[in-house]
Amino acid sequence: MSVDADTVRRVARLARIAVADEEVEPLRGELNAILAFVEQLGEVNVDGVEPMTSVTPMAMKQRDDVVTDGGIADDIVRNAPATEDNFFLVPKVVE
Repeated sequence: MSVDADTVRRVARLARIAVADEEVEPLRGELNAILAFVEQLGEVNVDGVEPMTSVTPMAMKQRDDVVTDGGIADDIVRNAPATEDNFFLVPKVVE
């Protein structure tokens, strides 16, 4: 894939970057080099390679997925101007 001058201007406009006419040609070369590198990465054989989230193998910390009220409902609503059964009471705004 090759990028032309019109594409460079369009990308610059979409990125809201001001690009002078004399900057278009160097940017075109840089974008073409980036795209060539990405195409080169597509040629790498990754069969049998496990996806990874870190360069060092480690297990993520996990906790039991249990629904709780947090045990601090009274503390949460303590400063509210109006509450009922650990819920905030708010004035009616829609009739």
